[in-house]
Amino acid sequence: MSAFNDIRDYVAIPRVLSLKLSPDGSRLVSVVQSLNPDGKSFGTALWAIPVDGAPYRLTRSAKGESSADFTAAGDVLFTSARPDPTVKDGEEEVPALWLLPREGGEARQIANRPGGIGAFKTAGDVVVFSADVLTGEESTEEERRKARKDAGISAILHEGYPVRYWDHDLGPGGPRLFAGRLSGDRLAEVRDLTPDAGRALVNASFDLTPDGAAVVSTWTTYLPGGQQRTDLVAIDVATGERRTVVTEEGQDFTGPLAVSPDGTKVAAARDRHTALDLSARTELWIGDLATGQGQTHAPDLFPADVAWAPDSASVYIVADHQGRRPAFLVPIGGAASRLTRDDDAYLALNPAADGRSVYALRSSVSFPAGPARIDLPGGQVTDLPSPAERPEVKGTLTEISATADDGATIRGWLVLPEGASADDPAPFMLWIHGGPVASWNDWQWRWNPWIMAEHGYAVLLPDPCLSTGYGQRMIDRGWGDWGPRTLADLDAIVDVALARPDVDGERAGAMGGSYGGYMASWVAGHSDRYKAVVTHASLWNLDQFAGTTDAAMYWQREFGEPGSERYAKLSPHHGLKDIRTPMLVIHGDKDYRVPIGEALRLWWDLQRSEVESKFLYFPDENHWILKPGNAVAWYETVLAFLAQHVLGQEWKRPDSVA
Repeated sequence: MSAFNDIRDYVAIPRVLSLKLSPDGSRLVSVVQSLNPDGKSFGTALWAIPVDGAPYRLTRSAKGESSADFTAAGDVLFTSARPDPTVKDGEEEVPALWLLPREGGEARQIANRPGGIGAFKTAGDVVVFSADVLTGEESTEEERRKARKDAGISAILHEGYPVRYWDHDLGPGGPRLFAGRLSGDRLAEVRDLTPDAGRALVNASFDLTPDGAAVVSTWTTYLPGGQQRTDLVAIDVATGERRTVVTEEGQDFTGPLAVSPDGTKVAAARDRHTALDLSARTELWIGDLATGQGQTHAPDLFPADVAWAPDSASVYIVADHQGRRPAFLVPIGGAASRLTRDDDAYLALNPAADGRSVYALRSSVSFPAGPARIDLPGGQVTDLPSPAERPEVKGTLTEISATADDGATIRGWLVLPEGASADDPAPFMLWIHGGPVASWNDWQWRWNPWIMAEHGYAVLLPDPCLSTGYGQRMIDRGWGDWGPRTLADLDAIVDVALARPDVDGERAGAMGGSYGGYMASWVAGHSDRYKAVVTHASLWNLDQFAGTTDAAMYWQREFGEPGSERYAKLSPHHGLKDIRTPMLVIHGDKDYRVPIGEALRLWWDLQRSEVESKFLYFPDENHWILKPGNAVAWYETVLAFLAQHVLGQEWKRPDSVA
């Protein structure tokens, strides 16, 4: 029986989340997520993956582990909220830093903080980690947290923007960087490197120089009018002295971020600030750590991960490219060359010290991530034994393309179910990706087309305007023209898909999430070719959305002040009067990127207009649906809705939402 037939079997498939190579190159460590015994939640564990042997499990705590990395000595560091057996007060409620000795044995806690420990980096015997700190005297932080909890206070007083991020509130504390030295059973000499950080380290990326002498970090400056700019800074680990490495008006320097093995250079992403007539652009930037002088490399490749070659003369990156995410080699001052030539997507780059290979996570639209080795210089790829067996998919993956009305080539992936033919054509589903600056090129756990294929549908995964991997012009084409331009692109490639004899154009539906949800709602009001529309986390009234999203400053750079011409032109709610297609609206209450008010307004508008519709509401989910039981309810409800309207079957309410 296929794991894609019963959604409960599907959500139970283990998932490889990360990959780190040991200093001696003998093994990798990975965080693996799997379903807990209660079937209601996911848990995580660390697995070791020898480069020439079988994987084996390292940890089994009830709280799970994350952020695994190696020390210089080969011990494994990780964060976990597991209880410390040496602490009599019982179980901690926040993540602490733990060390698992290379030779085996029990893990021991080496550092903790009242607000928990987040990301960390290590070099030599130095460890730098981030931790949330309440303002005030350091010696009283634990008491302040306890007093706040005992008094039942959840209020947060803000004096700037933003106040939320994706699915969580910002404050009342703020992140800082701490440094310490590995010594015996504890991290010694722990000190606050950034006592004046305020909100500058919110969502920061950072790395250590190889000698552990300095930490290079993103640093956000908050500007008038709710705007902000992100620079790169270097912080002396011994003194806490901070200097700006690079700052540039109209540019953000962000992660992925990595310091070169010789400690003289830094590679980061440079994101330009958008405007009404200036589209999003991300570039690989490499600069001198001492002077801040640098330049951009690899034009039209938006780096999703970056790692230095051992000789510090070039970097490896992965970037979206023509519906794939290959690995590239980028020499300093030279042109990028593609290393991997397959149809797959790579991430978590780990170059070996001998320069002969790079280890990475390898996945694709048709299989989930697993460890692999890329041999150099030829780029031959070899899969390694994985802690999580890949599920077998049924059906075929076909690449198709079309020519849009302006001459641009629009390409995408078409997932066809087993047995689809001219004699038995498959019903059709258009799936529109989010972003919008994104691409269909990787395995999706939350929107998996192979579940739909298992139930007989052909699924089109197109990359219209605003998609990454096709050069800057593809993004420019749709900038500030979301609905009309994107729909024209979608229509062009849908026409090609529906012209196939093995696809049934008379039984067709459309769906999307986030920006894809916006487009699904736009399609409902501007097209009559679909029997059903599923819109998840959809923007609906753009004027309403613009000031309530968690990142209004980014949104308004492209669309202007609320009430401007683009809001009137591009808001899907203006198409309400023309909606005749049945709609399934899906939204999570904890979604701060597209607030729940969008769904509530859409649902009310559909009700008062008497459009046939249903509303799948998740009080405890955010922008996406992450809990196992809710994921089951999501898929089962979508399938039932499509069966009713696309396949013409009688509505059957799923047991998961009964």
